[in-house]
Order: sequence, then C-alpha cells, then structure tokens
Amino acid sequence: MEHIGSYLREIHFNEKSGRLVFKHKGIKKYLFFEDGFLVFTKTNQPQELLGEFLFRLKRIPEEIFLRIDHYIEPTESIGKILIKSGVISKKDLHAGLMYQMRETTLNMFPIFGGRFEFEEKSGYVEREFGTRINVLDLIEEGIRRMSYNPEIKKFMEKKVLIPKMKDCLDRLTVKERELLDIINGKRSGDSLLRTTKFRSRPFWKSLYLFYCLNLVGFPGEMIPAKKEKVEKPAVDDSEKRLAEVISLSDNLPKLDYHGLLHVSANASQNEIKMAYFQLARRYHPDRFDQNLPPETKIRIEEVFSQITKAYEALSSGKESQRFEPSRPTPSAYDKMDLEKKADMKYRQAKSFYNQGRYQEAFAPIEEALRLKRNKGSYLLLLAMIEMKIPAFKRKAEEDFLKAIDLEPWNVPALVELGNFYKDVGLSVKATKMYRKALELEPDNKTALQELGLEKPKKKGIKEFLRLEVLAKKKKES
Repeated sequence: MEHIGSYLREIHFNEKSGRLVFKHKGIKKYLFFEDGFLVFTKTNQPQELLGEFLFRLKRIPEEIFLRIDHYIEPTESIGKILIKSGVISKKDLHAGLMYQMRETTLNMFPIFGGRFEFEEKSGYVEREFGTRINVLDLIEEGIRRMSYNPEIKKFMEKKVLIPKMKDCLDRLTVKERELLDIINGKRSGDSLLRTTKFRSRPFWKSLYLFYCLNLVGFPGEMIPAKKEKVEKPAVDDSEKRLAEVISLSDNLPKLDYHGLLHVSANASQNEIKMAYFQLARRYHPDRFDQNLPPETKIRIEEVFSQITKAYEALSSGKESQRFEPSRPTPSAYDKMDLEKKADMKYRQAKSFYNQGRYQEAFAPIEEALRLKRNKGSYLLLLAMIEMKIPAFKRKAEEDFLKAIDLEPWNVPALVELGNFYKDVGLSVKATKMYRKALELEPDNKTALQELGLEKPKKKGIKEFLRLEVLAKKKKES
C-alpha cells in the first residue's frame, strides 16, 4: 500500500537518512530525514508555504504577508531573508518551520494511491534553526486525524499479525491496548475482527496504527524497534501572551471572524479547527496569572469569548462579520436559560464529587452534558467521577480524551488524565500527560511533583520554631 504511514515507519525504525518524494495529482512534496527524524520539508502547495504558517502564528503582520513575494530571492530562502530584513527573529522562523513541517506531512495522511520515492543520502543535518520532529508523533497524530479508508482493510485483513517490541505502548488508549493484547502471531486481521467488540472502521485504523508504530509486524519483516526520546518541557511565555492578548483586545472592533482566527476566507473546516485550538490554548483565561487586575481579566475573557464565537460561527458556515454588540433575541434568552441550568447541574455534581459522593454526582453531570454537549469542563468532571466508580472506570479514559480534544489547553484535564494513568499502572502514559501539562503551565505543582521536578521548600525560622514547640509539647505529654 502506497501510504505515508508505512513509509514513515520504515524510515524511522531503520533510522534512515535521505529524501522522500511524494507526488499525487499535481501535489509535490519533499520530506528530508536524518537518522529517522524529519528535519525539513518542501512543498508546492500554496497553503503550506512558510509565509502562510508565519502569518497564522502571528509572527508576521498582514501587510508583510500580503506582499511576501517582494522578499523572495532566487539564491536564498525566504526565512533567512525575513530575518535579515528584521521582519522575524530566529525563534519566529523555528516556530514557522516546525509548524510547516508538521502540517505538510500530516496533510498527506488522508491520501492513498500517491507515488513515493525514497532516495537514501547521508549528510542531511539539522538546519541551523534546529528543526527536528519525532516521526512517531506524526504517525500517531496523522492516523488518528485521518478518516477511515478501505485501502487499510485491504492491506491488513489477510496478513498474520505478529506482536513486536512495546516501546510505543504509551501512545495507545486502554481499549487499544486490550486489542493489542489479543494479537498472538497466529491470526490474520479479519480473524481478529470476528472475535472483538470493536466496530469495523476503528478496528482497522487501530491495527494500522499498531503497524506504523511497529507494535505489530508481518512475517519476514526486518525492522528493529527503537526507543523514544522524551522532550523537555517548554519555557514559560506568559508575559508575551499577555501583551498579545491585550493587543488583540484593542483590535477586536477591526477584525472579522476570519481575521480573528488568522484563516483565509476559503479556509477548510480542518484549518479553522486547528486555528481555533491554537488560539484558545494560548489565550484561555486559565493560562494567565489569576492575580492580574480585574480590568485585564475582563479583556482576556472577552478575547477568549470572541475567539470561541468566531470558531462556532465559521464552523456552522455563517458568513464572516464584525464583533458588534447586539441585544439577545428570545431564542438567545432561552439558550442562556439552558446554559444556566446546565451550569447549576455541573456545580451540583462538583459539590457531590468534592464530598466524595460519587454515585450521587453521576446523574447531575450527565444532565449538564445533556443540556450543553461538548463542554470540556463538564466532560472532565464526568471522567473524574467515572474514575471513582469501578463500574464506569473503563469509560473514564475516553471522556478524559474527549475533554482534552475539545480543550487541548486544559491543564487540569491533562493532569487528571495523568493521575488516571498512574492509578491504573500506566506510568509511561502518566509521565507523558504530566509533561504535556508542563508545556502549557511550567509551574504546575502536581505535574512537577509527579515528575520529581519540584524543589523542596526551605524551612524558614518560623517553621523551625513551630516544629520545636510541637516537639516540646509532645515530649511533655
């Protein structure tokens, strides 16, 4: 099967260096690898050019983006020219290149039937801007993001599946691990399907994910397993985000929905969703210092509210419009009333949860989700409740993941999922969640503590005196 997933598998696990050329109906892409890691990409797709990603990331202003052609030279890359011109910094270029590499590759996953050609060549090194992506991250995200294609079933159904090394187990859900556990090297894909409770399409996608992560293989294959390297948590950039959100607040009256999300007027639904997740993750009110002045908090909440409003409008196909205050219609009041009821049920469930009355918390949180579906905080509380009730514990992971999918910036959800994995003995997956939480909130106490990174507090003189008094009282008694 000619698909990017199987090519990435071979390149990564054999630690190959070279160039992978992809061609399909006018699309042409070049992916460059060094020791099995992606280090650079080139593409002929206008929506995947570097300028597009720099603009989406807000690293270049609109006026520069609209005349980006003026910066193009035949002998030098656009990135270096923008740096020399003082338009961007090296850090900006690194962010743009990493984003471009990811999306250029991930956009290949829905395509089956393209032509690939890999040319091995040593000497490709990481560019001076340090662009280097773990291919396993691309495989996992690409397969989970793409829709099911019948070619996957044709590729997997008649082949006997052999279990292999398990270094990538932390990338699987609990249900996927249960499926992996029944693979014994004696049965084909279609035989396995008949004995599982998996629905057909998720089943074949899961098997293909196992294959591309080298968790399973076919007889006669010679692909070794290789352990992953863990990335360090990102540094805190709260001051920069605060300056950005204040600037955005000042410009809200000038922006339409597309402008606020930094997407073009003909952007796809996937591009709109990605843009929303990036902005919401960056500007969610919970990501800012809670001791900020009230007026600043209000501005942050307004920006986040308008970002969400823009996403909901564009996702539903409404035309772009400016953010003008309007009086609520009767239907809007009805909607507000439902939201109040949902929030009341949520607070009731949270109160029961805090009291340890988990069974009683279950009904109100389900009612809250019935009134207002797909709210991350509601799903998070549901998962936390399910985690405490043995009969529902298996479903908890699914709802944790739904909450994170809706709000990828939600640090408490990542931490609680880490706690869930720790509780069920999946320490590697727990560590991964705690590290993701630290990428968003570098000073998160729970994540730091669980990873053993929290420094012990020094005891002051008052603490020593308090301990001395307690010791004296204990001795006297």
